[in-house]
Amino acid sequence: MFTIALKGIRQYFKDRTAVLLSLLLPIVLITIFALMYGGIGKSEKSRPITLLFTDQDNTELSKEVYSTLNEQSGIQLLTTNYDEASKLIKKGKNSAVLVLYKGFQDSVEAGNKIPMELFYDEAKEIEMGLMQQALWSNLFGITMKKGMKGKVNSWIREKNPDLDTTELLDIQAKIDEQFSDFEQSEDSETLEENSNLPMTAIVSEEKNGNLGLIQAIAGVAIMMLLFSVAGSGASLLKEKEDGTFRRLLVAPISPSSILYGKMLSTLFMAILQLTVMFLYSWLVLGLDIFINLPALLLMILVTAIACSSFGIFMASICKSRKQVESLSTLVILVISALGGSMMPLIFMPAIMQKLAVISVNYWAIEGFFDIFWRQLPLSEIYPKLIVLLGIGILFTTISVVSFKRNLLKMV
Repeated sequence: MFTIALKGIRQYFKDRTAVLLSLLLPIVLITIFALMYGGIGKSEKSRPITLLFTDQDNTELSKEVYSTLNEQSGIQLLTTNYDEASKLIKKGKNSAVLVLYKGFQDSVEAGNKIPMELFYDEAKEIEMGLMQQALWSNLFGITMKKGMKGKVNSWIREKNPDLDTTELLDIQAKIDEQFSDFEQSEDSETLEENSNLPMTAIVSEEKNGNLGLIQAIAGVAIMMLLFSVAGSGASLLKEKEDGTFRRLLVAPISPSSILYGKMLSTLFMAILQLTVMFLYSWLVLGLDIFINLPALLLMILVTAIACSSFGIFMASICKSRKQVESLSTLVILVISALGGSMMPLIFMPAIMQKLAVISVNYWAIEGFFDIFWRQLPLSEIYPKLIVLLGIGILFTTISVVSFKRNLLKMV
């Protein structure tokens, strides 16, 4: 019994690199998920939310609103016109824009309904809920309370047209004093809670499809494809272990042709897998895959190129199939967590959102979001296509060099 146990232990430690990777996997995953949920180190100040600001009124009061909001530590304002802001939100560059319409100051002073609105991307709805509370708590002090004073003053002038200026100023001073006491009372807090800032989704599920469905399909499709191509790449090492690779080398073909042939077969498998996933999503889950078919086909192609080159890359830098299995699992889980396959990036800390750009998952998921959620034209999606194609070229180049250096020497 002990002899068999010792034999198993020796066999386990035979491939030390694979053992190290198997032990490293849970450590890395614990670290990644701790970062995702903000559980590492001391709590840091939350990063400010960038808010676009459109002032169509351009009055003293609208400028006061801008100054007050811009002084808040949790909000960073960027001024722009509404058309530009709408384009930025639809492209996913920004989350929301606060618009103060023409007549903002006049409406506040008259105590009328305030012409302002928050336009946002529904994909950031949780963030927008928090932003609405932060905005309104500041806007209320400027608009609602001034509006109430303005309405009272207007009523006094209407009912007492013969009142001289001195008496009117005296009455207004007493009103200001009463409102000062009101601002500190529970009634003021109740009024603020019952008031709200109008919000309108520029990009919404009603117009742009099911957000959760798009996230699930794009996130899972990329992660599972990476696992599939890693297994396909590992078959190179299996052929080496079985002796098939040696027989291929004596055949009348160049070593590079062997690698390129494996790449083409892996690419075909990747395209097929993504195509089947999206056809299933259309037939069963109701995803409209024809909304921008040329962009979808190109995104499937470059995503398949990037992922299949990753699979071959894993095989070319490892010395055994066990190493490929351990290392590829580690890398895939890490880049899937970073890239948004496991959790939407909006819920992650700022550091995770910055690290996401190193992941093939991030660029592929963002590309599919551009197609199905933001519904952007192909001209707006091409940067992500170029990045994915660049990833594929980079991995392929490294694979060719590593293939000649490692696999050919091991035969």
